[in-house]
Amino acid sequence: MKYELNDIVVLKKNHPCGDNRFEIVRLGVDIKIKCVTCGHIIMIPRVDLNKRVKKVIKNEKEKEN
Repeated sequence: MKYELNDIVVLKKNHPCGDNRFEIVRLGVDIKIKCVTCGHIIMIPRVDLNKRVKKVIKNEKEKEN
């Protein structure tokens, strides 16, 4: 999958806070994602993230600027 900074990814499983949406903060071999609700940051290998993603929501307001 192709990811960009500030995209929102929806994962198959919920975070313990109850939400399943995460914002991409850092890209590389490992990807750093931040929970949209509570702000908890998780670093996860790209291969594992590809298995856990349900869909990617592009951040349109970031692209307009």
